[in-house]
Amino acid sequence: MSAPLLRVRTLARAFGGLRAVDALSFDVGEGEIVGLLGPNGSGKTTALNLISGALKPDGGSVRFEGRELAGAPAHRIVRAGVARTFQLVRVFKAMTARENVQAGLLFGRGGRRGDAQALLERVGLGSQGERPASELTYIDQKRLELARALALRPRLLLLDEWLAGLNPSELVQGVALIRSLHGDGMAVLMVEHVMDAIRSLCDRCVVMNSGAHIAEGTPAQVLSDPRVVQAYLGDDDLDGDGLENADV
Repeated sequence: MSAPLLRVRTLARAFGGLRAVDALSFDVGEGEIVGLLGPNGSGKTTALNLISGALKPDGGSVRFEGRELAGAPAHRIVRAGVARTFQLVRVFKAMTARENVQAGLLFGRGGRRGDAQALLERVGLGSQGERPASELTYIDQKRLELARALALRPRLLLLDEWLAGLNPSELVQGVALIRSLHGDGMAVLMVEHVMDAIRSLCDRCVVMNSGAHIAEGTPAQVLSDPRVVQAYLGDDDLDGDGLENADV
């Protein structure tokens, strides 16, 4: 069995007395889509921040392709092959959509190689290249942020609620786009609350609560796990049907 692409072990980060991430351990394999789930405040975004270099961990290990990256600066982690989107969209609003993607091409692995127009077309912004990013709708800014992340040529893409806020037709397109990345062999670690997308896309799910790992398995397994149901819905729902039909 080959070594995982990403191996997280006992990752920890506290803010004052709050243990936002508490001895978190999980793996992501080559070309795998893994959902990182949990109720609001469970530490999911903090975990992505620690993996991507936006925050430094208090302890633990983040190994990517066998290289230790815990505590490394974000630019080194990008060059190693890890890119991300943010829960609150971050684009260069004074630049055009094309210039945003060209920035990703410049700073990603392999320098300027790549086609900004092809990346814009891939995310559905083929006709928007010359528009200032500030003039794009919120959903199109999310698409642009994804195109810029793809321009970095990652082997692992971290998506922080990228599907949130999409209408039903946009959600279908978004799921198809993420599935196409999987088809290209890219691994994806996605924080998401849209359970239809989780069921459709994810090979495995890791569930967090209060900063800690509480469950892991296929979407069907974790969404029916009593510990997961309790974390999301409380004790009163432990005898129900789990989260199979819920968006949480």
